[in-house]
Amino acid sequence: MEERLKQLPKLAAEVEKESKKYFANLKRRTPKNLDYVMQELHDKEFAKTDCLDCGNCCKTTSPIFIDKDIERISKHLKMKVSDFINTYLERDSDDFMVLKTAPCAFLDTSDNSCFIYDVRPKACAEYPHTDRRKFIQITDLTVANTFVCPATYNIVEALKERLPQVSNKKMRRK
Repeated sequence: MEERLKQLPKLAAEVEKESKKYFANLKRRTPKNLDYVMQELHDKEFAKTDCLDCGNCCKTTSPIFIDKDIERISKHLKMKVSDFINTYLERDSDDFMVLKTAPCAFLDTSDNSCFIYDVRPKACAEYPHTDRRKFIQITDLTVANTFVCPATYNIVEALKERLPQVSNKKMRRK
């Protein structure tokens, strides 16, 4: 996995332009079954992918913490909300609450497990969002996630194979 994670940014960069064009075309002609296809590709990928073998998202990025997350996690940690925020969070340039540090303060780097897994932020629970309803609304986020998550990279590449009618290769031949 370590070797794959080293290669991932280069692999994602090589197909980034193609992926963006693919999704732009997909937005223009969105198949009615896109969410079902994405769910199927997501399930197939995560049947063979164990996030505990990777943990790259927890090591390199921060989820957005919404108020409900902050309240739930603070309660779980038996902390005042203000103390939790002051200890772990900061506002980013988009005015979202995010972690101050990477890797995540709640990541056990010995096995990539999460100390607050049962109460983790919604963004963590839903990551990498490839099985989300109305998937077409988050294609920019998905392209960005291909640089972080090997499973997301695999899902996007599988989607291009599964729905080639909108792929750039097919479009060029017309």
